[in-house]
Amino acid sequence: MQTQKWKADSGKAFDEAGKILKEGGIIAFPTDTVYGLGAIYKNTDAVKKIFLAKGRDEGKPLSILISDISQVPELVESVPEEAGILMEKFWPGALTIIFRKSELVPECVSAGGDTVGIRMPADPAAVNLIAAAGSPLAAPSANLSGKRSSVSFEDVMEDLDGRIDGAIDGGSCPVGISSTVLDLSGESFRILREGTVTAEMIQQELCQ
Repeated sequence: MQTQKWKADSGKAFDEAGKILKEGGIIAFPTDTVYGLGAIYKNTDAVKKIFLAKGRDEGKPLSILISDISQVPELVESVPEEAGILMEKFWPGALTIIFRKSELVPECVSAGGDTVGIRMPADPAAVNLIAAAGSPLAAPSANLSGKRSSVSFEDVMEDLDGRIDGAIDGGSCPVGISSTVLDLSGESFRILREGTVTAEMIQQELCQ
């Protein structure tokens, strides 16, 4: 497979990459945290290409990236009050929130579970790509499974050149570490992974 490559500031990058996504392809792209590897979340064949390209265990769920908060309701069963507070404070940004998923989220995205992690990235290239696709994207990190997350375009190419349909070069990711993952699907919140949005910051917002 030949991987198409575009600069993020290219006028045609998002039109062409968005078209590939709509046709069932997979695209690597920069976010504020690390590079992501995206497919339209409802296209199960495209989502399975992500697992194949990464060598990822299909028993591991994928998160979904959105370009606008208005896309959340289609993906989740309900939005807890705490989630609304944190979305307003930390989105767009480096916080992934786990919700109980809606029936629209395929089992291959949630790995057969009843929850889904959602994030709105704070990177214009990511937001523009999601908008060009016309859909939220299932998007884990853009690296081979078991290797460190890609924080530069060169990292992505080292792992995935020839394994994916396209990649957008946005330089180095400003945060450089994966997002904080907060589970709000149960009766009390749990931090599953801590990044730049810390437990203290979350607690402060929820206790006001």
